[in-house]
Amino acid sequence: MSELQRLRADHGAAVLAFELANRAYFAASISDRGDAYFEQFAERHRAMLAQQEAGTDAYYVLVAEDGSILGRFNLFLVGDATANVGYRVAQHVAGRGVATATVRELCRLAAVDHGLRTLRAAASHDNAASRKVLSKAGFVPVGPAAPADLGGKPGTWYQLALRPHSGRRAGGTTAGG
Repeated sequence: MSELQRLRADHGAAVLAFELANRAYFAASISDRGDAYFEQFAERHRAMLAQQEAGTDAYYVLVAEDGSILGRFNLFLVGDATANVGYRVAQHVAGRGVATATVRELCRLAAVDHGLRTLRAAASHDNAASRKVLSKAGFVPVGPAAPADLGGKPGTWYQLALRPHSGRRAGGTTAGG
């Protein structure tokens, strides 16, 4: 069983291993992060933790029983109780419903833990898997995404209106996979 956890400092090595192991797989459907990303990963990881601590973004990782990372799921807060969603899952779990189940859990956390009302996500036209995940999670297409929104690729913006939740929860949650 895997667990969706808020990104922590001790996740750094496992996240880097995940990114390196899946780099070619990710580059087939989204823009490659480039060598500088990996060379400066420790600094980027610390910056993400600082952004999370400041409340400007929220980062989650899907952790396998062995401690390896199966996916990354992010909320980039843009204001007015709205966030943009980003996610990626490891190639060896792709196509098994892991991304869909975890995006659904992220949506729940967005409402419960972060008080968000609207989520948006962009998917390129050539990323059929991501478009399918978003649709299964309840997102609907709302308009074109410019190539600048997707690392040079044209696509579509999707949106999901969240139901308000009362109360906040703490701790990790179990996600499918």
